[in-house]
Amino acid sequence: MVWGSAGYGEDAEALVRQYEALSFEGVHADVLHLVPRRRSLVLDVGAGSGRDAAALSRLGHTVVAVEPTLELRARAERLHSGCYISWLDDALPDLSALSSQESSFDLVLLSAVWMHLDGTERPRAMQRITSLLAPRGRVIMTLRHGPIPPNRRMFDVPLGETIALAETTGLRVVHCSTADDRLGRQDVQWDCLGLAVGPDV
Repeated sequence: MVWGSAGYGEDAEALVRQYEALSFEGVHADVLHLVPRRRSLVLDVGAGSGRDAAALSRLGHTVVAVEPTLELRARAERLHSGCYISWLDDALPDLSALSSQESSFDLVLLSAVWMHLDGTERPRAMQRITSLLAPRGRVIMTLRHGPIPPNRRMFDVPLGETIALAETTGLRVVHCSTADDRLGRQDVQWDCLGLAVGPDV
């Protein structure tokens, strides 16, 4: 049982409709400039319906999509069967299914994922993410702020804590902005964070 995915299996059908109603470009408008222009190896952690993984695949990237919820993963694989995406049943903080792979990712995407990790898991997760990055790799992540829905395991994670954790692993901030909720929820906001290894991007 992956505690952070609690409640998602039961709501999978409705969640897929909800996620797919939004575009990758709309959800990630603030950080699209951080998506590599050249063909790259991308890791989408907590890929959900596969919307973002599919969009990145269509841009020509090689995509590994990690999704621990069977019901979401199965629907995503069917929905985006025409895209070249490698699907994995795995989750943070350890991403153990990737341990035997020697690939270094040019981009790691964590969209609406970080809030599912508690205070003991987040440092491990940041270390793991950093270990998977290529020498000039980037991370795009969003942090959710607002009321916690019923039957969900979520935490309101401070932006400052996340930046400090990233810096302890050798990452630096290359983007930071605040966005309204794309689903129109007035009481929910998102921090959009871009992190990078190496010199300025």
